[in-house]
Amino acid sequence: MAFENLSNKLQDVFKQLRGKGKLSESDVKAAMREVKIALLEADVNFKIVKQFINRVTERAVGSEVMESLTPGQQVIKIVNEELIELMGSTQSKLTFAPKPPTVYMMVGLQGAGKTTSSGKLAGQLKKQGKNPLLVACDVYRPAAIKQLQVVGKNYNIPVFEMGDQLSPVEISKKALEHASANRNDVILIDTAGRLHINEELMEELKEIKSAVRPQEILLVVDAMTGQDAVTVAESFDTQLGIDGIIMTKLDGDARGGAALSVRSVTNKPIKYIGMGEKMEDLEPFYPDRMASRILGMGDVLSLIDKVQRNIDEKEAMELEKRLRENDFTLEDFLSQMQQIKKMGPMKDLLGMIPGMNKINMDALDNVDTDKELRRVEAIIQSMTKEERLNPSILNGPRKKRIANGCGRNIADVNRLLKQFEDMKKMMKQMNNMTKGKKGKFRFPF
Repeated sequence: MAFENLSNKLQDVFKQLRGKGKLSESDVKAAMREVKIALLEADVNFKIVKQFINRVTERAVGSEVMESLTPGQQVIKIVNEELIELMGSTQSKLTFAPKPPTVYMMVGLQGAGKTTSSGKLAGQLKKQGKNPLLVACDVYRPAAIKQLQVVGKNYNIPVFEMGDQLSPVEISKKALEHASANRNDVILIDTAGRLHINEELMEELKEIKSAVRPQEILLVVDAMTGQDAVTVAESFDTQLGIDGIIMTKLDGDARGGAALSVRSVTNKPIKYIGMGEKMEDLEPFYPDRMASRILGMGDVLSLIDKVQRNIDEKEAMELEKRLRENDFTLEDFLSQMQQIKKMGPMKDLLGMIPGMNKINMDALDNVDTDKELRRVEAIIQSMTKEERLNPSILNGPRKKRIANGCGRNIADVNRLLKQFEDMKKMMKQMNNMTKGKKGKFRFPF
C-alpha cells in the first residue's frame, strides 16, 4: 500500500506527542528528527526533506503550538498543512482546448505504463461524454502498436495507427485530420519511450509538439523507481516542457517518496496516480486527501468516490436499511464482498477510514481475491438458511458440519465469522460518517 511505511512511522511519532500535556522546544525538535528520518527512508528528496522540516519546526515552536491546550494535535495539523503544500495544495485538473480536438501528448520512458495510462485516461474521458481517439506513435518498440490496440479494445476506444513506416510526426499530423473527420474531440498521442533519456528521443518529441501543438504534455513516471522518477520528470520538463504528471504503480510502492518530491522539484502538478490495473484505478490526485491518508486520518472522500463508481445504488439503499435494522446477514455479507471486490484490496479501503487500526486492516487484507471469495462462498452455501440469517446460532457442532460440508476446517469457518463481524463494525462506522448527506449521497453500508 502506498506510503504504508511512512504512515506507520509518522503515526508512532505523533502518538508520542499526543501523550504529552505540554511540549517543549526540545520535544518538537526530537519529533522532527524522527519525521526527517521517516521521510528520508521513504525516499523523499533530501533537499525537500530539509526544507519541509525547517518549515514545520519554525511553525511548531511558535506560540500557536506552545500555548495550545492540545499542542500535539497542533503539530499534527501543521504537518498536515505542510504535506498538502508540498504536494501541490489543490487538485490540478486536465484542461481542454477552446476549440476541439484537445490534444494530449503522453510521454515518458519505456516501462512506466504510458500506453496503459493512455487507455485508462481515454476510457475515463469517454465516460465523461468525450469522444476520444488513441494515436499509436511508438513505431520503434516491438508490438507497441498492437498493445495500444488491445488497450483501446478493452475500453472500446478507437485507435489510429499507420504501422511503422511513417515517422511519428507524420502519423500525429494524419491523426489530427482523422479526428476532425470523425468528430473525435480528444486525442491522446502515445509517443515512443526509451530506456533512458537521450537527444534522439527529445528531438522527436519536440517535433511532435511543434506539429500538433498539444493542449497538455503529460509525463508518465513509475513511482517504484523512487528518486529516478523525480530525475526523469525534471529532465523532461527542462528539455520538453510538461504540464502535468501521471504517477503509475503507486499502489506497489510502500515508500512513496517520488510523489512527495516530484511536485516541489519540477513545480508541475501530479494530475493522476495509478493505484491498480482497472480503468478506475487511474485516480485524480488530491494533495489534501493523500496527506490525510499518510497521517493515518483516512480518506473518506476518495472512498465515497470509489463506492459511487462501483456500487448499485438501489441495492445500496436496501443494504443500508437492513444494517440500520440490524438485519445484515451472511448472505448480504457475500453479496457485499462481491461488490467490494470491484473497488480494490480491502486493506487499501480500510486505510481510507479514520481510526481503523492496523490489526483490523491485516485481518481483512486480501479478502477481495478470487480464492478468498470462493472460500467464503463455499462456507456460506454449506450453511442452512436459518444459519445464514442468524449466525449467532453457530455453535461447535454446527461449525464442524459446515466445515465438513465444504471441505474446510473449523478455523476457516471461525475466520469467516470474524470477518463478518469486522465488516459489520466497519459498515456501521462508515454509515455514521455519512449521516446527514442523504440528499446528496446514500452510502451503501
